[in-house]
Amino acid sequence: MPAFNDKEFSRSDRKIQRKPKKPSAWLHLESGVKRSVVGIILLALSLVTTLSFFGLSGSFSQAVTDGAEYLFGAGSFFVPLTFFLMACFILFSEKKKILGSTIVGGTVLILSFLGIVELLSKNHAGGETGYYVGWPFLYLFGFWGSLIFFAAFFFSAILISFRIPLKDQIKEKITFKPDEAGEMVPERKLVLEKGLVTKMATLANKTKLSAVKKIEPPKPAVETVTINSPQTAPVKPAEPAGKKQEGAVGFNVLPLAGGYKFPPVDLLEDEGAMPVTGDIKANAVIIQKTLENFGIPVEMSEVNIGPAVTQFTLKPATGVKLAKITALQNDLSLALAVHPIRIEAPIPGKSLVGIEIPNHKSMVVRLKGMLQSFDQSEQKNFLNIGLGKDVSGRSVWATLTKMPHLLIAGATGSGKSVAINSMIINLLYQHSPEILRFIMVDPKRVELTLYNGIPHLLTPVVVEPKKVVSALKWSVSEMERRYTALSEKGVRDIASYNSQVNAKKGEDLMPYLVIIIDELADLMAAYGREIEGAVVRLAQMARAVGIHLVLATQRPSVEVITGLIKANITTRAAFAVASQIDSRTILDLAGAEKLLGSGDMLFVSADSGKPKRIQGTYVSEKEVKKVVGFIKSNLPEDAPDVNPDEALGLEKAVAGSPSASFWPGKTSLAVDFDRVNENEDEDELLPSAKEAIIQAGKASASLLQRRLRVGYARAARLLDILEAQGLIGPGEGAKPREVLISSNHKEETVDIKDQEHITN
Repeated sequence: MPAFNDKEFSRSDRKIQRKPKKPSAWLHLESGVKRSVVGIILLALSLVTTLSFFGLSGSFSQAVTDGAEYLFGAGSFFVPLTFFLMACFILFSEKKKILGSTIVGGTVLILSFLGIVELLSKNHAGGETGYYVGWPFLYLFGFWGSLIFFAAFFFSAILISFRIPLKDQIKEKITFKPDEAGEMVPERKLVLEKGLVTKMATLANKTKLSAVKKIEPPKPAVETVTINSPQTAPVKPAEPAGKKQEGAVGFNVLPLAGGYKFPPVDLLEDEGAMPVTGDIKANAVIIQKTLENFGIPVEMSEVNIGPAVTQFTLKPATGVKLAKITALQNDLSLALAVHPIRIEAPIPGKSLVGIEIPNHKSMVVRLKGMLQSFDQSEQKNFLNIGLGKDVSGRSVWATLTKMPHLLIAGATGSGKSVAINSMIINLLYQHSPEILRFIMVDPKRVELTLYNGIPHLLTPVVVEPKKVVSALKWSVSEMERRYTALSEKGVRDIASYNSQVNAKKGEDLMPYLVIIIDELADLMAAYGREIEGAVVRLAQMARAVGIHLVLATQRPSVEVITGLIKANITTRAAFAVASQIDSRTILDLAGAEKLLGSGDMLFVSADSGKPKRIQGTYVSEKEVKKVVGFIKSNLPEDAPDVNPDEALGLEKAVAGSPSASFWPGKTSLAVDFDRVNENEDEDELLPSAKEAIIQAGKASASLLQRRLRVGYARAARLLDILEAQGLIGPGEGAKPREVLISSNHKEETVDIKDQEHITN
């Protein structure tokens, strides 16, 4: 057995336990400092080699010049250029290493350039490298064939180096062109490939929009999306007094005596600054890597830059459930360090998923830009409303006649009242008082009272809840009277009726009536049953006769937005709300709780169940005052006033029935809702009810139900009317009420009526 050697063991043990060397000071430096040092050294090499070509760097210059000219000939300038590009990449790029495709592309670029130089020169101007690259091609394909190949290699190397898909470049050139007014379309789409954004020929991550200087641009290049309407309608600019306006359905709109002037677009403010986004390329990589970490492979697609959010689109791999992506919303928000984000899965009309990230700075969508981007060549619809711009930056228009009613909800400060003002100004820029009339309700007394005095108002802005009930009841009666007028002419809707109006015979147009209620919750709390009944009745039947509702509330609870109201008003706009419950109350789905506020909204139209995210149009109070002041100051001298106490023909409007005509002939332009319902207590069964209680000597609801064969609600209402007229006493629990009228009083009443009949 061999002897055990302690010395040898101890030596080997000491070798194993030897302490490692301390790392050098270079390894302790941060990666950013290392990159900066390497970049500066490369930049210095670039400058020194450049000076060497001019003989300004000593003996080193001669060696560099001779070597570069021997290898590259006329392409020797690539040596300092390569050092310079590498220095710029290391100093300014966020990538940690150069992609292999960039190295391959750069090498092919240099070799193809030297080959072209070698072909075109006769004294070996491409150096030794150009000679050995060009000679095989020249031998195999001749001069022209070699030139074509080298040109193809040269341009292919550019595409490889900068990762530019030629197909998308051609598509961009065809799609985005400057319009005739000089407006450039925003270059908003970035194509993502394998998690990295493709570099476009232009800086595509910076949205470019040149301000439109003309008031009436010809054909806007910005794509306009119209909701609820396949076609668009004109926005009429200011017209000279007395000029006729051509209607959208083929009839002439008769102006007010002396003419009505439309406000010019110059009264509105120009578009503000463009949106400021984050690092689009970095965010795209973060989204892709985060999903891959959870086992969801995706392929990144285009990026859409909107006024308030940037939408990253991606295509999941086959077999991936969308629920897995939507469940990672909080994880994506954590990885991107932004809140809130919204996931749209899938995007309507596309096999893509959209992830919407808030911009660092939002863009204010101005009404002036919306009006200027509107297509004025097609005149098909009335009551067009510029809602704002979607996540792609496209203008979104909707038609109130197609909705036909709109329900708006949002918390305080979310932009709800601004949206209502924007809709009103939109309509004032399109229609004269002969075509459009308003009933505005403002319980807060500060939002809509600015519009008092414009000729479009049927009555001054209503601020008293009791008067609102009268206004809605009057609207129901007006709706019924309009249906009677339609049946007499044998037409089905207001457009057909107005197309048959003969102005020479003194016939008046039937104007559209838009009822705007700014705060529905306060009214429902005071007169819930009456208001709900009138709103539901109008929502069900008023579309054909041109009466449209715009209801807004800041408290989207089921007590305010009842089931009947939601069932009959399917077009809704939800601004930022406090909770998911509020979002489901207004939209029947979640999402509004993730909105940013300040005009950010989800719009659900009647023909689409998927909400569309829109940055609403902004109109300042200053702009509203300018437009309203212009309309007031340019009214003709003989225009009727909208003050009910002074309006001509008011007695005719309120006499007889509450649905008397307000159509704008030369007289009645206003209705006083305090006097409209003077006869609302009249019931055709009231005389029969009087006779029944006199004969029975007592009054009760069950008695009237049996005698008149009516329901309890109508019988109780008849009792209230009889009590108000002093014919019966107040209720005393379950006992019948005391009758305060005798049969002699009944006979006297009959004699008076007979005498009046004989006199007439």
